[in-house]
Amino acid sequence: MAHEHTHDHDHEREVITLVDDEGNETLYEILLTIDGQEEFKRNYVLLYPAGAPEDEDVELQAYAYLENEDGSEGELEQIETDAEWDMIEEVFNTFMTEEEQ
Repeated sequence: MAHEHTHDHDHEREVITLVDDEGNETLYEILLTIDGQEEFKRNYVLLYPAGAPEDEDVELQAYAYLENEDGSEGELEQIETDAEWDMIEEVFNTFMTEEEQ
């Protein structure tokens, strides 16, 4: 997926439009944001397809999120290291455990 995105608000859930290399747009909702500033100097976002039923398995998308210095929309970047993936997986698993309780 390309790094282009826009933000909309849909019933208080933040929606991001990802645009692939061929110009195809796909809507995603933000499931979880992760503050990785202390360890990795960037934040992360976990996305799932907008409108997906809650009881259906979906493929999540994970990206590093870099905010622009002026506070406007930032850029999504690919996650490159195993350490970042391990941290994201740990936070996601904790989030899912808390949601099930």
